[in-house]
Amino acid sequence: GPGILTRTLLDAGFRVLALESNSDFLTDLQSLENSLDGQLKVIHGDFFRLDPLTKGALKPPAVSSDKLFETMGVAAVPWRADVPLKIFGIVPQQLERNRLWRLLFAMYECSSIYRYGRVELNLFISEKEYTVLTAKPGEAKIYQALTVLAQLGYEIELLHKEPWSSFATNLKNGGLAIPKPVLLPNDHLCLVRLTPQQNLFTGGLKPSNASTFIFMVKQSFAKPKSRLTDRLNSWSLDNSDTLLKALEIPKNAAMCNLYPEDYKRLFEALQNSEMFTETLFHDEVLASTRIMN
Repeated sequence: GPGILTRTLLDAGFRVLALESNSDFLTDLQSLENSLDGQLKVIHGDFFRLDPLTKGALKPPAVSSDKLFETMGVAAVPWRADVPLKIFGIVPQQLERNRLWRLLFAMYECSSIYRYGRVELNLFISEKEYTVLTAKPGEAKIYQALTVLAQLGYEIELLHKEPWSSFATNLKNGGLAIPKPVLLPNDHLCLVRLTPQQNLFTGGLKPSNASTFIFMVKQSFAKPKSRLTDRLNSWSLDNSDTLLKALEIPKNAAMCNLYPEDYKRLFEALQNSEMFTETLFHDEVLASTRIMN
């Protein structure tokens, strides 16, 4: 866009690397870059087209995260270190849910920007998706796989809510260009800070098996009101009663009533079970990962 967020960050004293996907806005941003003494670097690129699964040289606005971090002079740090970089932006409404899923996959697998550590995201997202990210167990239809994985993976902070009218209007009739959903509030854009959890990869969850964990959670919400014991039996686990007793989870608990931490504890326990093998999910995990990328 015209650089409102960029100018605000510059005025606050930050050193900024700005990605602009629309060539119509590049000229003004590049003029701003030239008027500053190295505080701003402008690149023709799209944050939501980082590291696409394509062969050969990337054509703008697709861009490589390695190239960006090299340009910024930011080196990779261990996962438990401090945040190495802060990203600000607005998630496009088109395919918004898919874009959030792709960020989650990258974070759990420590790929793309997360190869460099716990990169902090400060993103404007729709109020509808913010409501899903922060839902509580048992809240029908909004407590989802995305909820569980986001709450486990990120510290989620609401920084600001801004009415849609500040961003987008329908020029024909003056009304909002964003349709209101029936089930969820969507009157605002929400500026949300997503900071990866420092202790995410403690226990049995690792970047190497994170895809299996993601698919386990997604499959659990295929029938969110089904009982946990039925789900475990479908995974050919014959000692489910013993497992649930050890985890102190009621046998009749429904999948939609489990807390995010319960899913992680369950996965870690299953990893230690001789009856549970990741090959159960192998094809589904590969397909799901490919779709998200």
